[in-house]
Amino acid sequence: MNSLSPLLAASTIGWPEVLLRIFVAAALGGAIGLERELRERQAGLRTHLVVSVGSALFTLVSAYGFHGFEGKVDPTRITAQIVSGIGFLGAGAIIRQGLSVRGLTTAASLWLVAAIGMASGAGYWEGALIATFGALLTLGPLRVVAFRILSRYRPGRDRLLVEIPAGGSPVPVIEAIERQGGRVVSLDVTQEGDRRSVAADVELPPGTAAVAVVAGVAEVDGVLEVQWTD
Repeated sequence: MNSLSPLLAASTIGWPEVLLRIFVAAALGGAIGLERELRERQAGLRTHLVVSVGSALFTLVSAYGFHGFEGKVDPTRITAQIVSGIGFLGAGAIIRQGLSVRGLTTAASLWLVAAIGMASGAGYWEGALIATFGALLTLGPLRVVAFRILSRYRPGRDRLLVEIPAGGSPVPVIEAIERQGGRVVSLDVTQEGDRRSVAADVELPPGTAAVAVVAGVAEVDGVLEVQWTD
């Protein structure tokens, strides 16, 4: 008999079991949320905890909430909507900043936490625990290992700060960087007073001189100041 047999065999469960399943969902979802909170991501401890608890409760309601009604009840009908419904939260966590996209990992963690909440609500402890451990391993130690390995093969990345007049377009700046062999990874444009600041994260392939990039950008009409920042 597999781990899901109690869910399929029993018509209802007592409140101590309900409390246990919701508590486990909150603990496991909160653990992943705490990791996101420590990294100052958009969705943190509370969001992940609530998503996990909500998924667990939907699972419990779907399986046991309608046992008193006559007729055949499909225990997967409500829980199936969690998989598609969580996409709305995931989409809200994804933010585009300039040429880069942020929040994909947070959106994926919300999707995983919903699955962990469903497993906890169904009493599938093995799946919930293994998924939580795998998520924490992926978001923590594996992230550091992957960064150290991939950084050896990636070009160097630096931030170039360019000052242009208010209302000026950053397009000529991007074109000047690319003419010198650099590649703009992300772009952040802010304006204060009569100046507009363009902060560009630039990848410099081996053999590309940073001084040449600065000189090329400085020749663009309207550029008031250009420098590399830490």
